[in-house]
Amino acid sequence: MSNGKSSEQVVSSRRNFLRFSICGAFGLVAGQYLRSPLLNSAWAETAPHSPAPSKPNIIIIMADDMGYSDIGCFGGEVKTPNLDQLAANGMRFTQFYNAARCCPTRASLLTGLYPHQAGVGAMVAPSDRPGYRGRLNESCSTFAEVLRDAGYQTFMSGKWHVSHYDYMNPEPTLHRDSWPLQRGFDRFFGTLSGAGSFFAPASLMRDNEFIEPGEHFYYTDAINDQAVKFIQESETNRPFVLYVAHVAPHWPLHALPDDIEKYSGVYDVGWDVIRETRYERMKKMGLVDPSWPLSPRDSRIPAWEDTEHKAWEAHRMAVYAAQIDNMDQGIGRIVAALKAAEQFENTLILFLSDNGGSPEVVKGQDTRHGYYERGGTTPEVMPGAPDTFASYGVGWANASNTPYRRYKAWINEGGNSTPLIAHWPVVIKANQISNEVGHIIDIMATCVDVAATDYPEERNGHTLLPLEGKSLLPVFQGGSREPHEALYWEHLGKRGMRAGKWKIIGAEGEDWELYDIEADRVERNNLAKVYPERVESMAAQWDAWAERCNV
Repeated sequence: MSNGKSSEQVVSSRRNFLRFSICGAFGLVAGQYLRSPLLNSAWAETAPHSPAPSKPNIIIIMADDMGYSDIGCFGGEVKTPNLDQLAANGMRFTQFYNAARCCPTRASLLTGLYPHQAGVGAMVAPSDRPGYRGRLNESCSTFAEVLRDAGYQTFMSGKWHVSHYDYMNPEPTLHRDSWPLQRGFDRFFGTLSGAGSFFAPASLMRDNEFIEPGEHFYYTDAINDQAVKFIQESETNRPFVLYVAHVAPHWPLHALPDDIEKYSGVYDVGWDVIRETRYERMKKMGLVDPSWPLSPRDSRIPAWEDTEHKAWEAHRMAVYAAQIDNMDQGIGRIVAALKAAEQFENTLILFLSDNGGSPEVVKGQDTRHGYYERGGTTPEVMPGAPDTFASYGVGWANASNTPYRRYKAWINEGGNSTPLIAHWPVVIKANQISNEVGHIIDIMATCVDVAATDYPEERNGHTLLPLEGKSLLPVFQGGSREPHEALYWEHLGKRGMRAGKWKIIGAEGEDWELYDIEADRVERNNLAKVYPERVESMAAQWDAWAERCNV
C-alpha cells in the first residue's frame, strides 16, 4: 500500500488546499485557501504548446446525485460559471436520460448497453443473477477499451462503482478484472466505492494500489486536479479520452468553508421560492415548455412557511450548493489545462449527472462509511465539516429536480432526466439547445463515432453484445439522427419505457401509468385509463426488452 504522501502528490502543485486541523472529535479549523492566477482565470489564454493530434480528445464529466435544474445554465442559482460558459459556447440537451441510479448509469455510460446487459442492473453486491452481478461482465466492452485500441490514451479520475465493493472489508481483491485498469484505462485515480467522506474517502486508489488521502485532502479538488495532471502529462501527438467521475454533490454534505460561505442566506427563502424561481428562469431559457405547470410539491414536504428549523434547512442546501460550486471551479482548471496545451478547440467535453437529486436521509451513524462524531441528519448539527455525515433531504431534492416529479432511483422525469452539455468548438455551434431524445447508452456510440473507429465483436475471447446506443455526432453537427424506437428502464422494481412522446412507468406489482411527455413532461395527467390498449402494447414491449436484457 502506498503511503499518504504519494496520494497527496495527486494535488496539483499549482494549488494549495484549505488547511484543516482535525483534533479530538474532528474539530474543524480553517486556514488559508490559495489559487494560482492561472487557475483563477481558467478561461484566459495560456502559453503555447505542441500541436494537438488530428483526432479529437474526449472528456466525459459526470456529477453524482445532481438534479436537473441545479447548475446555472439549466436554471439554478448555484454559481457554475465554467459549466455555463461551456453551455453558452456549446449545446444543451433538454431530453437526455440516465439510468436513474449511480451504478447502472455508470455501467451504461462505460459500455453503451443497458445496465443489466453489462451486469449492473442494481448495485454492486455480488449476485448470481446475470443482470445483477454487481460488476462489469465479459459481454461488454468499455469506451476505454475500444478507444485505446484506436490509439487513444485513456485516463480516469473519480468514482468507479461498477465493481464489487464491501464497506466492511475496505481492501477487496475480489474480481480485480472489473477494476479500471483491467477495463481499458491506462491510468486511474479515484475510489471503487460509491460514497463516503470527501476528506478521507474509502477505497482510494492510484492505478491498482490502495492509497491513503493526504493530510489536507478534499476529494472533489483531488479528482479535478488529477484530471488536470493527466492532461499535462499526456503525449501531445496522441489523442486522449478522460473520464472525470465526481462524487459531488452526493451525500455526505462535505464542503469547504469558503465555498459554503458563498451561499450564506441564499436559501433562507426556502424550497418553494427556489422551485418557482428556477421554473420561471427555465421557461425563459427555453429549457421547458411554458405550457407545463410546475409539478406539485411532494406531499411529504411542508410548505416552507410551516417548516421547522429553517436555518438548518437553508444551511443544508448551502453546503450542497457549495459542493457543486467547488466541482465547477475544478472544471475551470481542466479547461485551463486544455487551453495551455492548445487542445481546447478540438476536445469534445460532455457534462451530465448520473441521476436526479436524492431524497435519501442519512440517519444516525453510518457504520459502512466509518464513525462520525456528529453523524446523522439532525437539526442539532450544521453539516459540512469532516466530522459530520448528513444529506439534504426530500425538500431540497424536490427543488433540485425542478420542474419534474420524484427523485433518484425513480423512473419519473425527476429521477432519470439529466442536464447534458456538449462543447466542441470545431464542430458544435455556440448556444444551441437540442430537444433530441437521448440516453446514457448513446455515449459509447458517440465516442466510437467521434474517434472514427469500430466497435469490436469480441474481446478476450468473449463475444460482445452489440451496442444499444446511437451516436450524437449528427446532432453535434447541426443535423438529426434516426430516433430510438424506444428507451427502457428498470431499477429495484421500478420500471419505465418511452416510445416517441409516450412514457409508461410503474413499480413492480403496481399498475402502469401512461404520460404524454410532449404535452405533460411533469407527469400530472395519467392517461392509462384513456388509452388502455396503448398501455398494454407498451407493457408487452417492455416485457420483451426485460427478457432480452436480463431484467
